[in-house]
Amino acid sequence: MQTEGREVAGRQFRTAADYEAAVKDAAYIEQIKQRYHLDSKEELDSLIKDLRDGKYRFRTILGQDFLEEMENYTIEENVPPKRKDVKKGNKTVVKAKKSKDAKNKAKLEDYDADMQKSILLEIRKRERIRKWLMTVCVCIAAACFTYLGIYSYQISRLDAYAEKQQNLKGAEAPASGPETPVIHYDTEEIEVPDILEEYKILYSLNKRLIGWVKIDDTYIDYPVLQTTNNEYYLNHNFDQEEDRNGSIFLDKDCSILPRSTNLIVYGHHMRSGRMFGQLNKYSSQDFYEKHKLIQFDTIYEKGTYEIMYVFRSKIYEESEIVFKYYQFINANSEIEFNSYMREMAEMSLYDTGVTAEYGDELLTLSTCDYYTSGGRFVVVAKKIQ
Repeated sequence: MQTEGREVAGRQFRTAADYEAAVKDAAYIEQIKQRYHLDSKEELDSLIKDLRDGKYRFRTILGQDFLEEMENYTIEENVPPKRKDVKKGNKTVVKAKKSKDAKNKAKLEDYDADMQKSILLEIRKRERIRKWLMTVCVCIAAACFTYLGIYSYQISRLDAYAEKQQNLKGAEAPASGPETPVIHYDTEEIEVPDILEEYKILYSLNKRLIGWVKIDDTYIDYPVLQTTNNEYYLNHNFDQEEDRNGSIFLDKDCSILPRSTNLIVYGHHMRSGRMFGQLNKYSSQDFYEKHKLIQFDTIYEKGTYEIMYVFRSKIYEESEIVFKYYQFINANSEIEFNSYMREMAEMSLYDTGVTAEYGDELLTLSTCDYYTSGGRFVVVAKKIQ
């Protein structure tokens, strides 16, 4: 009977049925090898035991060959034979030995037509998955690079914008500055003092400018604006353009003239650290010890403030009876003022040793804090000069 071409793993098989069984056994053996770490003695011994116990069933003599091959690995200390030393006279000749694994490796042609078709389908399926994963990875990488590019551009733009305002802050004003206005109240008229020279240019560009806030060793060095609501400057910049960074702004109910007891200034907590993104550095007492002062000027006078309290709070429901720092703008009496001071002292993260008396002018800086829903991080200071 014709047997040519019916060789599997070095064995000849007479019938087509035997050959197909041998091909399946060879593939099965390869699968079994993948389940064990053959470079581990424990795993190899476990495989030999499983083969001897009949855990794996084979159709042909290849099963016995497989057991003998594994036993030979054990005899040779788990190292598959790769070469053979042959003695010739007084010389030792190293003769390469072909790996039996390589000899036993199945080829696509060794399988029947149905098996070949299944194998090719599986290969194509895996190739499609690989290409799909590559495409997804490339898209994700492109999106990340795009986001980083946009983010970097926005930060550079914001820094350049802030630098432009800082340069205008000290610019020389035109000879014909704005006229001194008069503010009319129900019971009195207050003559507004002259705007400080360094703020005249900025004021001419935006009449909503009320001052400037600066903290050393932070990005906080910005103009402070105010309008009739507390929403506008959440997403508008100094030039009235829409800007997700917003602006630093004074609470709509506060007044710099006549002066409110407490001026509350808000700013976004940007992840880049811009605006009030670095205000929470004051959660560290070490940072506070080196940065106890805040420079806050109104457009009419310069001011230096010493920090008293640093605390975390939140926006409460109107019905909740609790101290709401954002409602402390004016103290109508010394008793009320002292009550506010006690509330903030109890909330403070650490004791600065600084207190205030009724009649002192206060400054509160407030930004978002994500420790809770509606959370806020707050720094309160009093004017010392």
